[in-house]
Amino acid sequence: MRAGVLALQGDVPEHLRALADVVPAHDLVAVRGPGDLAEVGALFLPGGESTTIVRLLQQNGLWHPLGERLRAGLPVLATCAGLIVLARALAPGPSGTDPPTLEFLDVTVRRNDYGAQRESFEAAVRVEGLAGAPFPGVFIRAPRILEVGAAARPIAWWGEQVVGIRQGSVWGLTFHPELSPDRRLHRLFLESAAGAPTPRGTRRPRSPR
Repeated sequence: MRAGVLALQGDVPEHLRALADVVPAHDLVAVRGPGDLAEVGALFLPGGESTTIVRLLQQNGLWHPLGERLRAGLPVLATCAGLIVLARALAPGPSGTDPPTLEFLDVTVRRNDYGAQRESFEAAVRVEGLAGAPFPGVFIRAPRILEVGAAARPIAWWGEQVVGIRQGSVWGLTFHPELSPDRRLHRLFLESAAGAPTPRGTRRPRSPR
């Protein structure tokens, strides 16, 4: 199975380096257009700036193809801004400039809800199905999951706070596993990808305004 990283903006090199420890180099794809997307059997949506990622998805002709692949069952691991792009709803943030989303994951999130860049932090995260010690979560301008709908379920927690969810074959995390030297989450996701059920969700994504 070929694994791709959406390579438009954000933590693209970090995800590629993390995956290089897990996946043979010939099975890694930097996804920049619909042709690249068609080649992959699993996709990583990196952290970055969600408004910029949405704009570049539209400009590169990926907005609707990504929505179609999601509904067709493409396994996706979305981190931080990637989670925002897939969320069903965004709670209004202080900036008032929240981007449109693909409205796929049945969650409500708020951008940058743990604070600004200078308030970034690391914390031990408990992840369902991950053996051994808690995962070293890196939170950078992280979104907060405010509500998990019936189609999704929590899979990661920092204390009592839900910091990761899963909906079918699509995972969404508020932290950055690619910024840790620990590769267990990348491996766990890829191991689950081959036999994951088709995710729920059928609405066509709105075009960004």
